[in-house]
Amino acid sequence: MQIWVDADACPGVIKDILYRAAERAQVNLILVANKALHTPRSPWIRIVQVARGFDVADNTIVNAVEAGDLVVTADIPLAAAVVEKDAFALNPRGEFYTRENVRELLGMRNFMDDLRSSGVDTGGPAALSQSDRQTFANRLDRFLAQKR
Repeated sequence: MQIWVDADACPGVIKDILYRAAERAQVNLILVANKALHTPRSPWIRIVQVARGFDVADNTIVNAVEAGDLVVTADIPLAAAVVEKDAFALNPRGEFYTRENVRELLGMRNFMDDLRSSGVDTGGPAALSQSDRQTFANRLDRFLAQKR
């Protein structure tokens, strides 16, 4: 089991939680990004830098992820593709995407995208709260404990 991170949009505080978890659980953490990243030196952490472009990082993750791996992303289409491959997807707020909820979330995302493209101001997501960070850390820890 490996942890893949859609790292370009992943908040720094979530990456810090992931770095500590990778060390503690001795699990491979792979950050996929189209820009250079600075990470702690560790045999458990590596960066895959991809070319800039639409969905290049997402496609890299989907092509490499295996059943049972965990992907950390807020990107719902990426999460849907990951779940289809029998991998797990967790967003930075600590919510797991599942076969049951990802289709509904994808439909809502597409609806909101249609609204925005027609000129409606839908606002953005709320800032990541301390509670969100704690929920993410707790769910990640439980997930890693179950995989041992």
